[in-house]
Amino acid sequence: MKTERAIYPFTAIVGQDLMKFSLILNVINPTLSGVLIRGEKGTAKSTAVRALADILPEIDVMKDCPFQCDPKDILIDCPHCQSPQQNVLKCKVKIVELPVSSTEDRVIGTIDIEQALKSGEKRIEPGLLAQAHRGILYVDEVNLLDDHIVDVLLDSAAMGVNKIEREGISFSHPACFVLIGTMNPEEGELRPQLLDRFGLCVNIQGLNDVNDRVEIIKRREDFESDPKQFKKRWQTKDDELSKKIILARKFYPEVLIHDDVLRKIVSLAVELNIDGHRGEIMMMKTAKTIAAFEQRKEVGLEDVETAAELCLPHRIRRKPFESVGLDKKIIKDHMERYFNGGE
Repeated sequence: MKTERAIYPFTAIVGQDLMKFSLILNVINPTLSGVLIRGEKGTAKSTAVRALADILPEIDVMKDCPFQCDPKDILIDCPHCQSPQQNVLKCKVKIVELPVSSTEDRVIGTIDIEQALKSGEKRIEPGLLAQAHRGILYVDEVNLLDDHIVDVLLDSAAMGVNKIEREGISFSHPACFVLIGTMNPEEGELRPQLLDRFGLCVNIQGLNDVNDRVEIIKRREDFESDPKQFKKRWQTKDDELSKKIILARKFYPEVLIHDDVLRKIVSLAVELNIDGHRGEIMMMKTAKTIAAFEQRKEVGLEDVETAAELCLPHRIRRKPFESVGLDKKIIKDHMERYFNGGE
């Protein structure tokens, strides 16, 4: 008999506020292109990701559809959703974990060539990207994946579409998901080109405060002793956060960012020698998402400062053997320069 694994409550995680905030921003606005969480082992990276799906509202899906079709926007070519009698179900947002050993066919899916040649019908064997549509795709140890697999993931996350092409046969399906990668820098780094494709990046470390570490131990012991009771104690806070996420999604289209703030964002990116334009675009989107989360209709300077801390560290040009990261003081100095009258 299959038993469901207990999920540690998201709001019960001690510290690591910037990591948790980056995850929340991505589920509010999936166009932020995911988040890369870099940190030493045992810093609650996987715990936070698995807990994230548990606080998200349920979604409507077509029954037995491998592509997680939205009943309001059914995929035209989907053979599973054309029947008018197809049932609509409510289900929790999926979190799909991608193993490091995954092949390209397992990730993007494949086409049954034999069936196509015999009957002329396209029989699709969906991959992990289809399962992750409208959900979360989690890649632990993303730095250990083959580069071409990472490229496929990042392309699909950016475009929202996955294309399967085999032997002259082509099939596309939506692949809109929140991409979350975690890694331990001690095991190797991602190439700069791949780092840049993640919208946000957070560097985390173990907590040094004795009281915080004691609290982590106590909460973990309580959770393992009685998971259901522990989860019940934190349910109210999880529900409050879930409601705030739903409101922020509705609020986001109403958030304004003025041209003078955009000029400051661009000036900051230029001053820090950020290559290309992806960094400043992500800063703009992140700042607006932060404002929506706080129920504000205009982007403020504090929103931009937090956005810079999330969007720029992994885009700074580095010398050989220099670690990924950006001192908060550097951001503060540039923010004071450009947001207090400087250009």
